[in-house]
Amino acid sequence: MLSLVIIVGLLAFAFGKPCATEGSNREFHLSLNKNLLRSLETQEGLPNPSVHLALRLSDNHNPPKESEHLNRLKNLLHNDIQSSLSNSQSVVGLLALYTLALKSSCYDLNTVTFTVSEKSETLLTHLKQQMDDEKDNIAFSHRPLTNYYQYSLGVLALCVSGIRVNNHVSNKLIKAVEMEHFKHGDESTDTNAMAGMALQCVKDAGSHVQNAAELDAALSQIKQKLLASRRDDGHIGNEFSTGLAVQALIAMGSRVAECAASMEAMRTDARSNTYNNPMALSQILPALQHKSYLSIKSKECLNEDDTLVVEPIDPVVDSGSKSTVTVLVEVVASSGAAAVYSVDVPKGDSLLEALEILKGKNVGFTFEKESSLWGNFLSAVNGEQARQSDRRYWHLSSDGTALIQGVNDFKIEAVQKITIKNTSY
Repeated sequence: MLSLVIIVGLLAFAFGKPCATEGSNREFHLSLNKNLLRSLETQEGLPNPSVHLALRLSDNHNPPKESEHLNRLKNLLHNDIQSSLSNSQSVVGLLALYTLALKSSCYDLNTVTFTVSEKSETLLTHLKQQMDDEKDNIAFSHRPLTNYYQYSLGVLALCVSGIRVNNHVSNKLIKAVEMEHFKHGDESTDTNAMAGMALQCVKDAGSHVQNAAELDAALSQIKQKLLASRRDDGHIGNEFSTGLAVQALIAMGSRVAECAASMEAMRTDARSNTYNNPMALSQILPALQHKSYLSIKSKECLNEDDTLVVEPIDPVVDSGSKSTVTVLVEVVASSGAAAVYSVDVPKGDSLLEALEILKGKNVGFTFEKESSLWGNFLSAVNGEQARQSDRRYWHLSSDGTALIQGVNDFKIEAVQKITIKNTSY
């Protein structure tokens, strides 16, 4: 009997002892679930399929609101994708997320169609075609039309939907892992995480691959990369890549204890309102509940909880005028030429609001923005474009430190220098 107790104790130590506050953690996760559900009432632009995924993977549900959001996806997002496909645009990432969102609601994917050049084909047919186009571009130019994050999403969506992934498609992803073709830095953590979930799904499905040993090696390499990206504060990559990284580790069979440093880091960030962006919250919530996008494959939508109720929040009372801070805005064009502007903005305003104020001063600064699932991003500054199709983007930094939040979410709290640089990748 004593030896049995010792063995159980050693196992508990090896796999991480349960948190003493598991009950309070569950309550906190429930509050995050409510926050995500509440975001549906204030969302701008197109409905977000990632938010729907997280709501559907949660332990608690509000069927009427989830059903309403599903209908918005099938109408508004569907029409937007239809427009992109008609214009021959590559939207594999958005198409994949749409597929996963519908699958998470157990929707019959064979009934979803898009019409291009007067030919109607199913969503999955279009996704397979887009993946073939991405694969062909890798063969031609050694990179996808979009990026390996979206490519991985496409592989995952097809696999989760029960579609056998073309072995040439999956092999391109395996080779990209082997050759370390993902971007360096925090962006590669997101891509490694998504690639890990995609390739784990391919492995679990028993799909034919050109070399099973290479698939295993790729999964091992991805896991090592994620674990090597752990910081002392528990984050994997950065605050906004930790959720997907934990999801991937869970999907690949790693046991992530309730009190693991990465879980505690996400909870700490959530309590400090770091994840005020619904997209960010949608990626950590499944991880905190020990689930991943791979969990969608086995979801049956039966006997689901229907107790999630969102209480109204008291309106924020405006306390009056805010103090102002001075912000220097430096714009570095692709040629290297730089221009610097100064603007006083109310403390606590978003970077987007600060740029709007600067633009309104008519000092020669202009910008254009486009919407994404993460919010607005800069597409043109002072008349110069930086688009994904050109492999360019506007890199933002504050006092030399790269911003990990978008222009909607980054708050101006003190005097600082914002640099906006036209960067290639």
